[in-house]
Amino acid sequence: MAGSVLVAIAAAIGNLLQGWDNATIAGAVLYIKREFNLESDPTIEGLIVAMSLIGATIITTFSGAVSDSIGRRPMLIASSVLYFASGLIMLWAPNVYILLLARLIDGFGIGLAVTLVPVYISETAPADIRGLLNTLPQFTGSIGMFLSYCMVFGMSLTPRPEWRIMLGILSIPSLLFFALTIFYLPESPRWLVSKGKMAEAKRVLQGLRGREDVSGEMALLVEGLGVGTDTSIEEYIIGPAEDDTADQADPASIKLYGSDAGMSWVARPVPVKGQSNLGSALSLVSRQGTVPLMDPLVTMFGSVHEKAPEMMGSMRSALFPNFGSMFSVAEQHRPDQNWDEESQREGEGEGYGSDDVRGESDDNNLESPLLSRQATSMEGKDISLAQGNSMFQVGPNGEAVSSMGIGGGWQLAWKWEEKETLDGSKTGGFKRIYLHQEGGPTTATGSVKGSIVSVPGVDLAEETFGGGYVQAAALVSQPALYNKSLMGMEPVGPAMVHPSEVKKGSVWREMLEPGVVRALIVGVGLQLLQQFAGINGVLYYTPQILEQAGVGVLLSNIGIGSDSASILISALTTLLMLPSIGVAMRLMDYSGRRFLLLATIPILILALIILVLVNLITLPTILHAAFSTISVVIYFCVFVMGFGPVPNILCAEIFPTRVRGLCIAVCALTFWFGDIVVTYTLPTMLNSIGLAGVFGIYAVVCVLAFVFVFLRVPETKGMPLEVITEFFAVGAKQS
Repeated sequence: MAGSVLVAIAAAIGNLLQGWDNATIAGAVLYIKREFNLESDPTIEGLIVAMSLIGATIITTFSGAVSDSIGRRPMLIASSVLYFASGLIMLWAPNVYILLLARLIDGFGIGLAVTLVPVYISETAPADIRGLLNTLPQFTGSIGMFLSYCMVFGMSLTPRPEWRIMLGILSIPSLLFFALTIFYLPESPRWLVSKGKMAEAKRVLQGLRGREDVSGEMALLVEGLGVGTDTSIEEYIIGPAEDDTADQADPASIKLYGSDAGMSWVARPVPVKGQSNLGSALSLVSRQGTVPLMDPLVTMFGSVHEKAPEMMGSMRSALFPNFGSMFSVAEQHRPDQNWDEESQREGEGEGYGSDDVRGESDDNNLESPLLSRQATSMEGKDISLAQGNSMFQVGPNGEAVSSMGIGGGWQLAWKWEEKETLDGSKTGGFKRIYLHQEGGPTTATGSVKGSIVSVPGVDLAEETFGGGYVQAAALVSQPALYNKSLMGMEPVGPAMVHPSEVKKGSVWREMLEPGVVRALIVGVGLQLLQQFAGINGVLYYTPQILEQAGVGVLLSNIGIGSDSASILISALTTLLMLPSIGVAMRLMDYSGRRFLLLATIPILILALIILVLVNLITLPTILHAAFSTISVVIYFCVFVMGFGPVPNILCAEIFPTRVRGLCIAVCALTFWFGDIVVTYTLPTMLNSIGLAGVFGIYAVVCVLAFVFVFLRVPETKGMPLEVITEFFAVGAKQS
């Protein structure tokens, strides 16, 4: 876990450099226009500031596709090199045209960092702290701005401030970023799996998680290569397996083994649907729901986060742990088998075997925890199949396989499903199951939310489960690497092929899948609304507000000039953001992304309305300054808690692995487009409708943003990325 945190901090330095650059150019441009006599040429002055925006927009158009092709890490390395080169060129910059070129290169580095750092952190972070770690770019960006403002302020107090040094210092922290990307940051394990580099992916995961056993997450990454097109929601009741023979006689059951000797459970489908939270939500959206226009996804995601009764005792620790529990119905496995952690790790280690006889890594053997060195051959390709404690095993009735915890209360399992055709023959295939606990243990005489006793048609709790059970819902679909042609070879595990051998379709076709389109609507909508919610306008207005509040007069009385005063005011404004971002980091995985947006947007609306009224009503100077200052401070602090970090976090979570980089690029392009439009229309709007009109428009946009979030944006906290994308596929199907 510590490895994931340190990697996220190192990656977020790319955003620190972005914040550093934004603040530096804001201060340095005061001196640049004097040296090059740009007071009469505002176009060139504007270009110097905006050239980095142009560069970021250009590089973003292809950064996503390139990162999907060559990896996330090389793109972060390129970002650090571009930062460094631009800093050196700005340090030299003999004329304005060289400076514009340097700013363009700097924009390339910014574009790569802003686009790919959130993706990289999402793909390397554990599900339960992913939100916290993905808020780091916002935090480090603000730190970079504050440090840069302090540096520029200090230099502004000298007799002859040198803007080239202000801008050129960027090369020093960029060297640190370069060193970290080269020597410390690993490649994203999800990208490695998508390219079939299983041995390297396993090593990276072990380093990130700080443990040898990463079987569950490796299986999850393999399954994340495909999003189910025929996903269904099933419901199960899980209880202790008391009669092993009876359990295996039921072809619909799945056997679960705990880590302690003799501990086992069995999962049976619920005959009457709609009893679990997720099942109830599905039934609700099937009837068009209770809230008009609300996306079914919002209801379905929300059902997952409903608080379940607290589980106690060994069933909690063994049945739904973070990692490690296994499903199996292999006839050679009995409940009294020794399932201690050491033997379990040994079995899983075998399952990952990919070294050849010379001890060298060989990525031609799939290193899924479902597979091992025991292999069959098809068309000259080795297909590894499972054996041992951590694998996929098929019992005499064809039911069950292995399962591993994948975080957030989710388990990954597989089952064999068989159907009889009209001519009497039987056809079957493996099904992938994402299983989620939705209830706690109880007895036939007790009751909890979702009690088995209250489920119609399931009144055998005492006889079947001995009085203890949990309720669970499952997303069931075809495995990502299932190959029907292998089934005739009678494999002992799921018929799977190596990721590198999978025939991939057009990425553009994958982007048009209903679930991906639904995710793009959420991502693009959030990015647009974030830009038009007023942050640039408030930033523009802040120095004027604080000047009215008397801050400028106070600073001038202690000998600080107007240029230095404006820089110091910006530094103080940035400093106010840091504690609020810290609060957001704490709440992001506790309260959730959707909650933070819905809780903070109304406060933004209120702050903007106050700014509108203050500029419409004639007030005494002191009252005007007081209301304006308080509103601006509240706006900044609340914005960076919700609308600042959440859009980037969600965009890095909701897209499938194979098109994540491309989809993120689309969202990032929307971000830069909105930034450019708002920046260049603001002066015109100020001249035509005034501050009150501008802030009024921003308030209306925030109202629309609240409605959009309420109706369209789901809660993704604590959920594995692969499960999130599966939900989007299911939600699109329901719509």
